[in-house]
Amino acid sequence: MTKSQKDRMLAGELYLAGDPELVAMRQECKKKIQAYNRTSSDEPAQRQKLLQSLLGEMGEGCYIEPPFYVDYGSQVKLGKGVYFNMDCMLLDTCEIKIGDDVMFGPRVSVYTAHHPLTKKARLSGAELGTPVEIGDGSWIGGGAIINPGVKIGKNCVIGSGSVVVRDIPDNAIAVGNPAKVLRLLKPEDEAKWDQQVADFFNELKSE
Repeated sequence: MTKSQKDRMLAGELYLAGDPELVAMRQECKKKIQAYNRTSSDEPAQRQKLLQSLLGEMGEGCYIEPPFYVDYGSQVKLGKGVYFNMDCMLLDTCEIKIGDDVMFGPRVSVYTAHHPLTKKARLSGAELGTPVEIGDGSWIGGGAIINPGVKIGKNCVIGSGSVVVRDIPDNAIAVGNPAKVLRLLKPEDEAKWDQQVADFFNELKSE
């Protein structure tokens, strides 16, 4: 049985984005995105309903600040407590899997879509994609770009404006273009920040 263009796209194989089924899927997604981006902050129930109809999976406590942009939506899987600041963009020709308690700064872009490297192949109209995964508890700084095929580990910090082109291990701080690991977070980092946060809230209670 011949594969559909949608099946090829989801499998990370060459496919034609102009296929009528895929065009219809993107058009339906655009309608929902436009509706979502027109909502106001006093319409949380409407926003939640639209996101649930748009995204493939979404855990409890997720919040996406409009405007928000996505190609299909159905390939996006969010864990619990995910937060996106404004102007984030996801090109989800393949799966984008985002773990629990992941936070995006403004204008973060996640791309699964890419193209053949040679001119003749690109002009053929064939495209392809590779999945992206971001682990639990990671923070992606504003303006960062996550490229196709990248896997970011758990509890990572990606500096603002970074361009991530290769996998990042758990507990890493990575910055730059291309993003490179500066160092790994250590137990003493956690102890230090836990103490600072505890002191901060104790101070608030005493005021």
